[in-house]
Amino acid sequence: MSKTYGFETLSIHAGAGPDPATGARALPIYQTTAYAFDDADHAAALFNLQTVGFIYSRLTNPTNAALETRLATLEGGRGCTVTASGHSAQVLALFPLMQPGDEVVASSRLYGGSLQQMKNTYPKFGWKAHIVDADTPDNFKRALTDTTKAFFIESLANPGGVISDLEAIARIADDAGIPLVVDNTMATPWLCKPIDYGATLVIHSTTKFLSGTGTAMGGAVVDSGKFDWAKSGKFPSLAGPEPAYHGLNFFETFGDMAYTFHSHAVGLRDLGPTQAPMNAWLTMLGMETLGLRMERHCANALEVAQWLERHPAVAWVNYAGLPSNKYNALARKYLPKGAGSIFTFGVKGGYEVGMKVVDSVDLFSHVANIGDAKSLIIHPASTTHRQLTDEQRTAAGAGPDVIRLSIGIETVEDIIADLAQALEKATGA
Repeated sequence: MSKTYGFETLSIHAGAGPDPATGARALPIYQTTAYAFDDADHAAALFNLQTVGFIYSRLTNPTNAALETRLATLEGGRGCTVTASGHSAQVLALFPLMQPGDEVVASSRLYGGSLQQMKNTYPKFGWKAHIVDADTPDNFKRALTDTTKAFFIESLANPGGVISDLEAIARIADDAGIPLVVDNTMATPWLCKPIDYGATLVIHSTTKFLSGTGTAMGGAVVDSGKFDWAKSGKFPSLAGPEPAYHGLNFFETFGDMAYTFHSHAVGLRDLGPTQAPMNAWLTMLGMETLGLRMERHCANALEVAQWLERHPAVAWVNYAGLPSNKYNALARKYLPKGAGSIFTFGVKGGYEVGMKVVDSVDLFSHVANIGDAKSLIIHPASTTHRQLTDEQRTAAGAGPDVIRLSIGIETVEDIIADLAQALEKATGA
């Protein structure tokens, strides 16, 4: 579909027209494990990657393919692979890049589960993560070694709402000849398109804003198609002989689609983190209203943040949309339509008061999720980030007094009223 259409048009139409077999206007759910081949030659060509088609739903599925097309279009990428969850997308994103002994340099301002994955799970693959403060882009350059294969950041960090200087970090990655991987879950392509600022790969937990209603687990890896995998000799999985396909070189054979073909033909085949077609269908449905929802999410979040900033029981508010915020200038550059709807604030009284606020809300839901149409609340230090040390939690923006809000699309006066009564119960203010 033409990329000259507006965002809202593409979010409705990209990847899914009327069904050619039946004329059904809604995208069908292809709830099937396997697909019939035309004949033996057709089957052989599919398995040899000599023709494009469907073999087995662990590798490809028409419903999933529609979602992949839509996400690649909205992000301005060349190809996409959807996965079972955001965490599986992170593993799949690095899988073609890394060998045992290789390293990734990652921001300390990441979702706590991502930091845990990097620190404790990746070493089981023989991968090492160097964690640096992304507020100073040169920290990525200082952490570079001969075995560094990627930089990893979030465009808008969970939970602290930190915004990374995408262009500055992308320049360092480009000079080093390595890809920049950007988690764009919190911003979505409606607010920010990291590929426009030099990102090589963009990942998502589609579970969040893209599906929008907390009903479908999923992840995605979008490839820009702009990286030369053969230039440095550092990426033999993509620009060297693949033994599983009789020595096929993905980059020589598929060019700017090499990464996406590898992710399906090797990544999904061998690791198996396939997204269920029902979840892909739910995500496609949710994405039709992405622009409308994000506009309301951001407007509500700004109003709530401004109200909290004036509240006597609140010590601080960390929302990049506020002029007082240290990331406000980066927000204006990279997220000009709004600073998202996830942010944190600190309550006076620390850990115990923070937990009491969470226990006192009525409209908000206390859940470990973000990006829902409903407003959500959590105390990260006691939940999502509790596996980290006190020092790591503070570095990640999840200290003992921190409350994370995911502001929904309800009437904003109702959201504020619920926070007001919860703060009064918890602090008397």
